[in-house]
Amino acid sequence: MLSEQIKEDLITAQKAKDEKIVSCLRMLKAAITNKEIEKRVKLIEANQNLSEEDLAIQSKLIDEEILEVISQEVKKRRDSIVSFEKGGRFDLVEGEKAELDILKKYMPAELSEEEIRILVKDVIENVGAKDINDIGIVMKEIVPKTKGKSDGNLVGQIVRELLGK
Repeated sequence: MLSEQIKEDLITAQKAKDEKIVSCLRMLKAAITNKEIEKRVKLIEANQNLSEEDLAIQSKLIDEEILEVISQEVKKRRDSIVSFEKGGRFDLVEGEKAELDILKKYMPAELSEEEIRILVKDVIENVGAKDINDIGIVMKEIVPKTKGKSDGNLVGQIVRELLGK
């Protein structure tokens, strides 16, 4: 399970005194815990009759949900890198890139640009999209297929490019 892997890696990094990895994994564990709390609150609001034990079990995140949290953290790092580069803060860029590399270790292999293009072309054909006005229909179909496996900005750029032709 992904949460166990993160926990083991955190312990290993603590023993090795690798502060960069320890810091990044603690941040990730906090984000996962926050998501579990959010899920627990929704469960309580939806069903008042759950026992404390049932709540604990049902609020635990499954691997797909953890991947979603990691994906959000990866996106934050990518956005920060772009912002810091624009602002000339290259000292901060290095730290964000290091955290990004740590987080990517838990993500599935990323799709290449060519693989994304092939998927987008297939979706465009399947939904019968004709021009840029159909971007919403295409994105609705392509996002679940590429989620966690590619940068959403790149997917959107390719969709716009292919629909603009």
